Amino acid sequence: MKNKIVLVSLMLLSFLSNAQNSKEVSQEWISISQFLDVTVEKDTKFKLIGYAKADLVDDKAMAALWTRVDNEGGELGFFDNMGDRPIRLNEWKSYTIEGVLTKDARTLNFGALCYGNGTYLFDEFQLFIENSKGVLAPVTIDNSSFENGISNGIVPKWSQGIGRGKVVKVKEFEISSSDDAAKGKKSLKLVGAGIELSVATIGNVEGASPQIGSMISMLEDLKSRVESRVKNMSTYELDHLHDEKANRIGALIMHLAAAEKYYQVFTFEGRGFNEEENEIWLDALNLGAAARDKYKGHEVQYYLDIYNEVRAETIAELKKRDDKWFEEIQPSSDISNHYCWFHVMEHQSSHLGQILFLAKRIPPEVELTIPEPIKD
Repeated sequence: MKNKIVLVSLMLLSFLSNAQNSKEVSQEWISISQFLDVTVEKDTKFKLIGYAKADLVDDKAMAALWTRVDNEGGELGFFDNMGDRPIRLNEWKSYTIEGVLTKDARTLNFGALCYGNGTYLFDEFQLFIENSKGVLAPVTIDNSSFENGISNGIVPKWSQGIGRGKVVKVKEFEISSSDDAAKGKKSLKLVGAGIELSVATIGNVEGASPQIGSMISMLEDLKSRVESRVKNMSTYELDHLHDEKANRIGALIMHLAAAEKYYQVFTFEGRGFNEEENEIWLDALNLGAAARDKYKGHEVQYYLDIYNEVRAETIAELKKRDDKWFEEIQPSSDISNHYCWFHVMEHQSSHLGQILFLAKRIPPEVELTIPEPIKD
């Protein structure tokens, strides 16, 4: 049977004329993307080639090409963002990603990304997909060399972000054209500035004993991952219900704060919630219908402020105690204080996974346009 590739659309949209699809976010990285709908009848090779150079300010900063295959049902297929071979060379060089489309493949996503403070240039993208003769044949990419001029930070024919249909403007990055090109006359220039990169370490927390310091750093790492995923979400996204038994993402953030608050009183004071605390926290702690009804209509900062307030108290109280206290068994149970806070940590991890799952399944918000009334 002949292998068939259906190039349904490259989603080569100019978002400049559609401002309602624009979203501004704050994050440590930026990406540009294109999307190719595919149908193949057997495993099919593909190759992405692009030129890049990176003048870095941060040691951990990097540039990369990236590809992701979305399979049927939204499942992840092949993925490569060059995390094991980041681009950090300040001279033009071509880079390659090679992958395979399977029979389940539905979309091939590809583009460029950069992370951290620095100046990043990209040029001359090429895409090849194996044809029925087993030959890697070129696929047209519009504005592949970025010769079309960039205006108002919009890259013609490319999406900004890693999803279809919206321009994601990142506050920390400026987008423009550059006369420094690998080929032709122009290249894409991305400049990142004012970015504070997170540092991944465990322990060595000032004012905390060794074991407690390790726990604080792990709690903070997971909290930062939650915050990073939700901080740019709209109220629509926070309130979305995947189904009648699911939880809203806003309610899940409240749940993380409520569970941590419970373990504060349990380990620091040796008790459960009192009546006043139940009134404040119990719906969020139990989730379900009550939380679905209660936690909606808020902007993300409402939830993050509560989460941050609870965490600040956790850190302050843990620093008052030492490793010996950590190993003490709570009189009303058979578990140690250390295990209780381990549970808080892994509880964050579990619900982070849930938030990531739900976030990928939020449908686009429908923009309703109400026509003006007909005038007499």
